[in-house]
Amino acid sequence: QFQFVESGGDLVQFGGSLRLSCRASGFSSEYYGIGWFRRAPGKEYEGVSCISIDGSTFYADSVKGRFTISRHTTQNTVYLQMNNLKPEDTDVYYCAADLTTPQTMCSKPERYLGVWGQGTRVTVSS
Repeated sequence: QFQFVESGGDLVQFGGSLRLSCRASGFSSEYYGIGWFRRAPGKEYEGVSCISIDGSTFYADSVKGRFTISRHTTQNTVYLQMNNLKPEDTDVYYCAADLTTPQTMCSKPERYLGVWGQGTRVTVSS
């Protein structure tokens, strides 16, 4: 059974950095694309960043140049390095796995409802 544990969220000031972790269990994440998603109250789900098996990536326009996704197969973990954080990045972040392309995966966040873990909360103060 696919399971995900998201961690690393915290309260941080405007311009600060965080590194989120998505640890997979029940399967080897190196054989799947992994995506990070978020949803703030009153907003739609958004695909933040997704990475394929071969390392190709996709980023939402809102995070390009600030966030970096990477995978560490020995740890069965995918990371999301978040730099220059802004208040609008405040959200609960979730991760999920799929076999599709990063762009397709990130464009369809609703597809993974109920699959991801508890999420990790990021709060950016202004």
